[in-house]
Amino acid sequence: MSAADADTVLFIPGLWIHSDSWAPWAALYEKAGYTAIVEGWPGQAATPAETRRNPAPLDGVGLEAITEHYARLILQLPAVPVVIGHSFGGVVAQKLLARGLASRAVAVDPGPIKGVTKLPFAQIRSALPVVKSKKNRSTTVALTRKQFRFGFGNALPKSESDALFSRWAIPGPGRPLFEATEAKKTDKSPAQIDTRLADRGPLLIIGGGKDHTVPEVVTRQEFELYDTPAITDYKVFADRGHSLVFDSNWKQIADYTLSWVAAHRVNA
Repeated sequence: MSAADADTVLFIPGLWIHSDSWAPWAALYEKAGYTAIVEGWPGQAATPAETRRNPAPLDGVGLEAITEHYARLILQLPAVPVVIGHSFGGVVAQKLLARGLASRAVAVDPGPIKGVTKLPFAQIRSALPVVKSKKNRSTTVALTRKQFRFGFGNALPKSESDALFSRWAIPGPGRPLFEATEAKKTDKSPAQIDTRLADRGPLLIIGGGKDHTVPEVVTRQEFELYDTPAITDYKVFADRGHSLVFDSNWKQIADYTLSWVAAHRVNA
């Protein structure tokens, strides 16, 4: 597979959100001349409603299984794509970039990788529906409307948060959250990424200043873990929460990434 610049962009959703939420981004990138691929996590059904009715295929799915799912997809492409991921999808995007399976990557409000030590109260509260019970490691957990409001929609009017919950929220596997919280004491953690690679493609990390699920102090520390001459950029949207890629102001974020992706074209 060629590592030359590709005109394909792969979008990876985060925990608790159906991949169809990327549809506006895919349309924007396709209008700009890219081929867009929107692909859900392994076990996610074709629609949010179907996933809610039968979330069992997502039980126990962790970061390695998710990463390998996308790696297999990428290996079928003629060239490595741009990879854009949100939340834990942002962790997977970084893992794929480190493996040479992305020409460049954008990690929006990415979940914590190994080495991140910041743990704000808002993040603890957002993760509590999962980590409060060890049995959730092997099953799926659905957020309530109120929990979604705190973790995703806190920077939005309540009416918009509720509408997004009804449209996009799905049960998600608990395992990635346990893997992230246990990373510090786990050898070869699936949340571990080589942040010293010099020969990988460009990386952009985006933080939301009002994010509760992955507070901006966490994304900033994640960025600071990178000690490499490879291009690693950081951007904060101060007034945005964890819903920033699929709420009514999604285009603000998408336009920024579109310009960054174009500016960091990788040549053959």
